[in-house]
Amino acid sequence: MNSTFPRVRRTQAGYNIEQVEDFLEEARRAYGSDVQKVTGIDAQSIRRVSFEMTKGGYSPEHVDNALDRLEDAFAKRERERAIGEEGEEDYFGRIQAEAVAVLEQLSKPNEERFTRLGPFRKGYRIDQVDEFTEAIVSYLNDGPEMSPEQVRQKSFDAQRGGYDEDEVDDVLDRVIFLMQAVR
Repeated sequence: MNSTFPRVRRTQAGYNIEQVEDFLEEARRAYGSDVQKVTGIDAQSIRRVSFEMTKGGYSPEHVDNALDRLEDAFAKRERERAIGEEGEEDYFGRIQAEAVAVLEQLSKPNEERFTRLGPFRKGYRIDQVDEFTEAIVSYLNDGPEMSPEQVRQKSFDAQRGGYDEDEVDDVLDRVIFLMQAVR
């Protein structure tokens, strides 16, 4: 059988092959459609897709790398479509407004940037999130370069009473969107 990606050992868990193949086929159809046509697959849906883990499945590392490239390709198309519809000035004005909103949230004092969970619930480790968001603030203020890959691959340890994971992930998704919007 010919595989799109390398497989993990039969005793190891990898991504469900059928789910990966079905998603990639749907993405191929969406990408092959008219550029002006909005489809059910976009950069954000690619970033958030998940697959069941099964023994002997596809190598998560290889699939994730391919999904990152696919997300970037869809983001480029979405940017081109938006510029065509809105005009360059309006598009970049909207992106700048979004960047200001993200910067405002991430510029809050340490330990206050996101909602904190109760003492019995685990969330992202606050000091790690605050440190990473400071790097993002620096990037957004024309600081050192940062790539969407660095944001995608960032992980945080868990702690009781930590930051709400969904809220942090949402803002990180917005940061990736901003990075792709100006590439």
